[in-house]
Amino acid sequence: MRKADVEAYRLTRYDTGRHGALVCRFVDVDVFVAAHRASWARLEKLVERAGRPKRLSGSDVDELIELYQQTATHLSVIQSRSPDAHLIAQLSVLTARARAAITGAHDPAWSDFSRFFVVTFPAALYRTARWWVSTALASIAVMTAIGVWIATHPRVIDTIAPPETVRQLVNSDFKHYYSAHPATDFAASVWTHNALVAAGTLAFGIFLGIPTLLLLWTNCLNVGVDAGVMAANGKLGEFFALILPHGLLELTAVFIAAGTGLRIGWTLIEPGPRTRSDALAEEGRAAFGIALGLVAVLMVSGIIEAFVTPSPLPTWARICIGACVEVAFLTYVAVLGSRAVRAGETGDVEAGLRADTVEATA
Repeated sequence: MRKADVEAYRLTRYDTGRHGALVCRFVDVDVFVAAHRASWARLEKLVERAGRPKRLSGSDVDELIELYQQTATHLSVIQSRSPDAHLIAQLSVLTARARAAITGAHDPAWSDFSRFFVVTFPAALYRTARWWVSTALASIAVMTAIGVWIATHPRVIDTIAPPETVRQLVNSDFKHYYSAHPATDFAASVWTHNALVAAGTLAFGIFLGIPTLLLLWTNCLNVGVDAGVMAANGKLGEFFALILPHGLLELTAVFIAAGTGLRIGWTLIEPGPRTRSDALAEEGRAAFGIALGLVAVLMVSGIIEAFVTPSPLPTWARICIGACVEVAFLTYVAVLGSRAVRAGETGDVEAGLRADTVEATA
């Protein structure tokens, strides 16, 4: 190794003395690794044996704890003094495994599942509410404007589709769309399609939100055109009777995905007090959690669309079901989300699960 390289990798080495005092020496990273490789290997061996508690004696447990503390110190020193990402990742994994071996088994999977839907997901939604609520209001305004324009300008309809196609849509296609296939197959198809649309709307926010706006415009255009065509032919009541039961929750999920995507795009432009990479990483992790939660939300809307929308229930009952589910979801976000945010939650993953980073040095 060249002398310049050695200087670039120079670290401060801290060893715990017999009485707990920290002794400071200056060594290069290769010497540091060579000096502690044996203790790291011993810690790894003890961690593997800890998976079978009967294989660990009392002295082994004491040694495991001592080596864990030393290795955690080594990791801290390397994180602050060395740009060696591979070594940092290796020691991060080792200390995490050792910590789990000392503190006991991880919480059951169901605990993580419940925490996600009780804390993480509603916190992320509540914290980003101004983005998706604004997106919802703007989208509804655009849909309404398109629908009113088409309904009050009959000649526009002639440019959209031939008269025969319009009559077929108004008299049969729009209504029969919801009952043309078996309910279970239709629910799965709708769920998959809507989940893909929501995921694309959210993920494309990384491109400054421009593709997100295009997808949102397409969705607004489709709804507005259908509403306008149905209204122009005296079927506006039927339109709302078929759209509202599932559409309230479904469109809310789309607006949340779009608002989250736009937030990611804005984070690239204005990261705030954080570095751009840190801001994008934090918002990206929260957005991924929102995407996972929306899969469950869209599953509920898909079930309603397949089983409630085309059902023989009275129109008021079908709309009431959709409205109750929508109110329940918004209440869930407002109550659990506000409580989680007040407790300091942001929708990001727990600190222990975030990637270790190397601080920039001057």
